[in-house]
Amino acid sequence: MTGAMRTPVRILHAHSTFSLGGKEARAVRLMNAFGDTAQHTILSAMPGALGARAAIDPAIAVDFPADAPSLRGRPGFRRYVALADYMRGFDLVLTYNWGAMDAVMAHRLFRGTRGLPPLVHHEDGFNEDESVARNWKRNAFRRLALKTASALVVPSQTLERIAAREWRAAMRTQLIRNGIAVADYAGEPTVAIPGLATTDGDVVIGTVAGLRKVKNLPALVSAAAPLRTQARLVIVGEGPERSTIAARAIACGWGDRCILPGFMAKPHRWIGHFDILGLSSLSEQAPIAVIEAMAAGLPVASLDVGDVAAMVAPENLPFIVSDAAALRKALEQLAADAALRRSVGEANRRRAHELFEERDMIAAYVTLYGRLLGDATRLDATRSGVRA
Repeated sequence: MTGAMRTPVRILHAHSTFSLGGKEARAVRLMNAFGDTAQHTILSAMPGALGARAAIDPAIAVDFPADAPSLRGRPGFRRYVALADYMRGFDLVLTYNWGAMDAVMAHRLFRGTRGLPPLVHHEDGFNEDESVARNWKRNAFRRLALKTASALVVPSQTLERIAAREWRAAMRTQLIRNGIAVADYAGEPTVAIPGLATTDGDVVIGTVAGLRKVKNLPALVSAAAPLRTQARLVIVGEGPERSTIAARAIACGWGDRCILPGFMAKPHRWIGHFDILGLSSLSEQAPIAVIEAMAAGLPVASLDVGDVAAMVAPENLPFIVSDAAALRKALEQLAADAALRRSVGEANRRRAHELFEERDMIAAYVTLYGRLLGDATRLDATRSGVRA
């Protein structure tokens, strides 16, 4: 039987949320790349959080069932039976972050008796409540639930160490770096950022993030504030912390030089308006925004979180710092020297090509999922003709 005649792989995705953040953007790129070789069903622990849906190519077979068992609720036998029975209709189960861990536990309990398909758990990081130390009860739950996962995929060395040390899952953990279509970021920006108007000499400090507490964005507003007469601060994203960030900007005297344009799709079309990427997160792993900035030839000024120091080029390392005061100094140094910004940015662009090409990421996932399906050719990311 030829590949074109095969029945598409049925994949169940259980997400903590399907708002368009880093993990959701990666999942969508993979769905688009698999084309007609897969059919997808998506569950979200936050049913209304489906912002990533719009990024799925219209040609992809995907549904968002309203009658599926909930991923939220108190642990219980009946809930887990219902989740396990639902999984039986699929060839592969993919779960994402803590909000989908009940699905992982249901698989753990009933994999044998229900004949469940292989499950791959993807862990991309933590909210502010676990940014420094993991909750011991959640860690115990993770250790138990992950015992029958066929693989645990992480995007960072930091998470790889946590999985081994805290979840005792070293043998089933696989590091797959996030990737993007690096070449798409090489040109000049083609889309304006709403509200951004610059004059000669302005330096644009930008960031791309969900507006959540763990992103610590008021700290970035404060750190960049000494530059407010010569800089514009652009915070692209949406989320519950928007009013808090706006209030901090007012308190710091930014006026109309701090712009919050909301969510913007296709960063390769507009991130080139930035001169510097600023990152103030309390917790990160391997942030896609850093990869996008590197691909666009930008320097990165960031707190030293997750794998950021290991991601950027050596020339950028002096600007990966330990605290808010040092972040302010890093921003000031980069803002004052256009030649330095260019040289660091070009080094980052070269490193993005070396480490973060989307084709390499997709190939790694195809290999992993294909092995678990028992046929490396079941998922074909070369046939789709769809841009990820």
